[in-house]
Amino acid sequence: MSQYRSRPYNSRRYARGPCGTRLSDDSDRDTMKAPILTLLALAGVCTLVQAQQASAGDAARGAGKAALCIGCHGIVGYRASFPEVYRVPMISGQSAAYIGQALVAYQKGDRKHPSMRAVAGSLTEQDIADLSTYYEQHGRGGAAVPDQPAALPDALKDRMAACTACHGVNFSKPIDANTPRLAGQHADYLHAALRSYVTDGRAVLGRSNAVMRSQLVQDDNGRPKPTFTPAELKQVAAYIAALPGEVKTVPQPGRR
Repeated sequence: MSQYRSRPYNSRRYARGPCGTRLSDDSDRDTMKAPILTLLALAGVCTLVQAQQASAGDAARGAGKAALCIGCHGIVGYRASFPEVYRVPMISGQSAAYIGQALVAYQKGDRKHPSMRAVAGSLTEQDIADLSTYYEQHGRGGAAVPDQPAALPDALKDRMAACTACHGVNFSKPIDANTPRLAGQHADYLHAALRSYVTDGRAVLGRSNAVMRSQLVQDDNGRPKPTFTPAELKQVAAYIAALPGEVKTVPQPGRR
C-alpha cells in the first residue's frame, strides 16, 4: 500500500483567481471582492458627478447658444403668426428651472407649438441647462417689485386664490423655481397660454399640465365645466399683465 494517499479535489480550496492565482479559501475570495466592489462604487460616484456637471447650466455658454432664441425673444413686441397671433413671451429674468421645464415639455410633445417643438427638439440636455441659466440672469436689475399689488378683481378674487397660492400674491414670487413669474407678461400671450390648457384634440395647440388643467376646468357631475368664461380669462390675463414684473425682453444686437 502506498505511503501516499490521494487527497480529494477540493474546489473551494483550489479555486483560481485572476491571472491563475490560487485562492486557498473563502476568506481569500472575499479579499479579492473588496477592491472590485470599491471600483464599482467609485464608478457610480463618477457617473453621478458627471451627470450633475452636465445638468449645471453656464450662462456664458448659453449666450453663445441663443441664436435660435433671439430671432423672436430678442425683439420687443415680436408676434408669433402660427398657429395663433400673439406677442411671444418675455423670458429674460424668468426662472431657469421653469424655462428648462418648458423646453423639455416641448421636446416631449406636452406643449404643442410647432416652432418651439422644432427648436427644443434640436437641443441637448446641456443646451437647455445653459440657455435656461443665461435667460434667468439676462437683463436682471431694475426697480423692486412690490410685495402687495393692486387688488384682485372683485368678481374673480375667490377663483384666483388658487393662482396666487402658486404664483405668489404679486405674481412675481412663486412658491418654487418650477413655477413661472407672470407679473408684467404680455396679456395676449397669457390669454393664449391659459386657453391652451383647456384645448383638446388639436395637433398644434394645447398644453398638457394636470395642475393647470384642474384649476381651469372643474368637474360638474362628470362633465367638464370651465372655471372662467372666455371674457373672464381675458380679464385675468389683463390683470396679471398690468402688474409690475421682473420678466422682460432685452433687445439683442442687430435686432430692433
